[in-house]
Amino acid sequence: MQNKKLIITQNLDQILIDKIKVIIPDWDLVIGKEKNIWSEHLNEAEIIVSWKKEIEKMISWNQSKLRWLQAWSAGVNSLPLQELEAKKIHTTSANGVHAYPISETIFALMLALTRKIHTYVKNQQTKKWDHAGLNLELHGKTIAILGIGAIGKETAKIAKAFGMEVIGFRHSGKPEENVDIMYTLQHLNNVLPHCDYVVVTLPYTKETHHLFGTEQFNLMKPSSFFINIGRGSIVVESELINALQDGKISGAGLDVFEKEPLDEGSPLWELDNVIITPHTSGSTEHYTKRVIEDIFIPNLKSYIQGETPAINIVDYKKGY
Repeated sequence: MQNKKLIITQNLDQILIDKIKVIIPDWDLVIGKEKNIWSEHLNEAEIIVSWKKEIEKMISWNQSKLRWLQAWSAGVNSLPLQELEAKKIHTTSANGVHAYPISETIFALMLALTRKIHTYVKNQQTKKWDHAGLNLELHGKTIAILGIGAIGKETAKIAKAFGMEVIGFRHSGKPEENVDIMYTLQHLNNVLPHCDYVVVTLPYTKETHHLFGTEQFNLMKPSSFFINIGRGSIVVESELINALQDGKISGAGLDVFEKEPLDEGSPLWELDNVIITPHTSGSTEHYTKRVIEDIFIPNLKSYIQGETPAINIVDYKKGY
């Protein structure tokens, strides 16, 4: 009888591999980033960890033994969700892995824009000694966090250390620690005029597609800052550019874009009130360890007991 097969399309330390082997000692493990390592095993795999774009073209859905996919990212909108749902394949995301690194990036962007660190770094290149009109501080301001998941909760906690008023948005509207007032997205336009910082941590769904455009930027304070670490398509990028150029908002910290890599011709590169990071806000030295130890291994223990993996199970109807 053929052994069951697990594919992990990432490189793992032997310590993590050994921890997996303890749980499924009789399974065949196929582990490694290079395509030639796992490509011929795709249809035999019952579990795949870390979906790659090319897998969709290589896998045969009719022959595949796949029962569970563990995504390597928190967002799952790039996965073939229709096929996965049709085949009744469980999908779990890496939601929660990013809470520390992304919340750190959010505050790095907010602080840099508020205290003009980005301006001073540019001035340093040309040995220019200039005050640059620095006059804002972050303490005591109002922050709106769109998406109170793992990242949003950690961001709210840090915001409280700065004495900020925290306004949260989540699908359920359910209250959360460190969030002073919680709303659903239908109240967004009413809340925007009161916010000094607007932080987007939402997943990309039909509901969040182009959620931010000219109307929303016009409602924001001219002194406010916009931070997006969610998904680029949540924003109408051309309308964000107009808002930044016209002074409708004071600045933006952007880690995600409608098209990535960001086109070299985009005006965003040249704007003095914008800080760009190349979709790296979730990068961390602990990423692999957290996906495997905090999410995959507990789910694997449940799976081999005949249970549905419970941590970060994707709701196909919601799209996350």
